[in-house]
Amino acid sequence: MGLLSGKKILLGISGGIAAYKIPLLVRQLIQQGAEVKVVMTPSAKEFVTPLTLSTLSKNPVLSSFTATDQDNPTWNDHVALGLWADLMLIAPATSNTISSMVQGRCNNLLLAVYLSAKCPVFVVPAMDLDMYSHPSNQKNLDALKTYGNKVLPVGDGFLASGLEGKGRMLEPNEIVAFVVNFFNPELPLKEKKVLITAGPTHEAIDPVRFIGNHASGKMGFALAEIAAQLGAEVFLISGPTNEKTKHPSIKLEKVVSADEMFNQVKKYYDTVDIAIAAAAVADFKPLNRASQKIKKQKGLDTIRLTPTQDILAFMGASKKKQYLLGFALETENEIENAKDKLNKKNLDGIVLNSLRDENAGFAVSTNKITYIHSDMSINEFPLQSKLACAQNIFEQILSL
Repeated sequence: MGLLSGKKILLGISGGIAAYKIPLLVRQLIQQGAEVKVVMTPSAKEFVTPLTLSTLSKNPVLSSFTATDQDNPTWNDHVALGLWADLMLIAPATSNTISSMVQGRCNNLLLAVYLSAKCPVFVVPAMDLDMYSHPSNQKNLDALKTYGNKVLPVGDGFLASGLEGKGRMLEPNEIVAFVVNFFNPELPLKEKKVLITAGPTHEAIDPVRFIGNHASGKMGFALAEIAAQLGAEVFLISGPTNEKTKHPSIKLEKVVSADEMFNQVKKYYDTVDIAIAAAAVADFKPLNRASQKIKKQKGLDTIRLTPTQDILAFMGASKKKQYLLGFALETENEIENAKDKLNKKNLDGIVLNSLRDENAGFAVSTNKITYIHSDMSINEFPLQSKLACAQNIFEQILSL
């Protein structure tokens, strides 16, 4: 069940280049459980087709006051649309549409629906740098706020004009996050950031072969899913895996080697509130990587190895405000080894897996975990799905 399950979102699209992103927005809203209906201005159809949007939303797309049914005109009831929605989302909101909203002009169906809406209205501006900063547009945006609308911020980056700066529409996942937070104000990880590492790393011997392990990434991806459902913005750094995520609040960074994973961890670590090191990072890598495939006929007597970067040790040593959780996969003296790792790496908690437990550990969809806190208190959980394990793990974190 998504965080927008049962919610009715009325999406108004005006004619700006950012409209090309709206199909992805529709898809992400529906993935979160929302029902979506779309109203377009006539000019918006120059940037994105009604057919695309109706296919994704599973609802007719409206762009005029009347439609034709069996050769007879019918009225597209803007009043009924305004009453139907739990939230109206206008994205992109161009300078022209924003001005019309402020002045109460009603020269297209989108504006008529806006003026009739009884639900909250989110306005997502999208325009060029100088246009956005112009006093008239800033005055109009301020006016919309005084009318009770929520005006979302703009993005900062490259614009269609070639300029760089403020004015671009927020990305679909960022818009969805605002909507989710609006409907779920009590989510325990709302406005929190979570970093999760997942999967194995592959350390190249030559262009064909590598040193790796059997990690599938299932546990890390399950943790990311639960964190996002609890309201967090999630940075998921994953080694090679077949796992996928569709949640709009999860930013997936794909890596291959331990060095690449380390660089991505450094990129986000200082900004997060919770960090979970679920990846099975290779402990060693070849000292020298062959530039060409090593031929079987030549043989390979030895591979000289060197330790990989200890990512978890770096996280423990660099820890400031973060809650840091590690994982330990053991085959003997499990509790003692896990406690030793917790202390040496300066962790706030550690999740223990044992390969001696059937149907737990690598490459399976179930796991049996033991959670050890920094005060050495222990909570054991039965064999269950990795998604259920992820829920247990966040329950332990949130209990603090």
